Amino acid sequence: MERELTSWFLQNQRDLPWRKSTPWGVMISEFMLQQTPVIRVLPKWQEWIDRWPTPGNLAVTEKSEVIRAWGRLGYPRRALRLWESSGIIFREYKNTVPSEVDQLLALPGVGRYTARAISSFAFNQSHNVLDINIRRVYARVLDGVDKPSKSLKREEEDRPIFGATWSAGVMELGALICTARNPRCEICPLSRYCSWRMEGYPEDLSEPVIKKNTWQGSMRQCRGEILQQLRDCLDLEGVKNFTWSDQSQLERALLELEKEGFISLAKGRYRLA
Repeated sequence: MERELTSWFLQNQRDLPWRKSTPWGVMISEFMLQQTPVIRVLPKWQEWIDRWPTPGNLAVTEKSEVIRAWGRLGYPRRALRLWESSGIIFREYKNTVPSEVDQLLALPGVGRYTARAISSFAFNQSHNVLDINIRRVYARVLDGVDKPSKSLKREEEDRPIFGATWSAGVMELGALICTARNPRCEICPLSRYCSWRMEGYPEDLSEPVIKKNTWQGSMRQCRGEILQQLRDCLDLEGVKNFTWSDQSQLERALLELEKEGFISLAKGRYRLA
């Protein structure tokens, strides 16, 4: 199984620029890829690595510029955590991204998945990196079910790892072949090992979850619009009045953003912090 997957991965992996980058480039990509599609991350990642090729370059940048540069990538807290992490790396690790999971976990915004991913993809260490693509491949190949459980189980943490390339290969397989819908089983390098296939592709009979459109009119959308209006503002004094339909929600969003350090208020006008 390891041989087939590794061979497939080496021949079919996407030409993603962070794969040929530095550990810092990998770290930027992992922050940006959290709940964000690759296609949206690609241009923004290139922009950031060109502008801030080392942690130290980002660390000395004004916070407002970092928020502005993040743009509409979503979840701007990731930008601030990456900025905070860059300062720690610059001061405590001589401008070099640490390689060990425990060291990475101590950085702002770095959880178990991100720490293992950076350690694996930037330093060729063997760790069980469990994103949704990997979990889906394991669920089908090893467990014989269509999709993994909603919450991560302990036994998933104990899955076998076959070298540093393994996690990258399984992740790529889940993204390109073993997709959530319409998996391309006929060309899958692991098809002869797949329990789900051998059992006749049993359907997931659990109750379907119907997602509602929680973005339109949400607090997240309101916060995002505030930040975008501030990014677009050419007046050095800042913005006094924002365009938003719900005034009470707007006021709550402004208070939240100010409290969290994204914006500042001076003389009745808001600016990026």
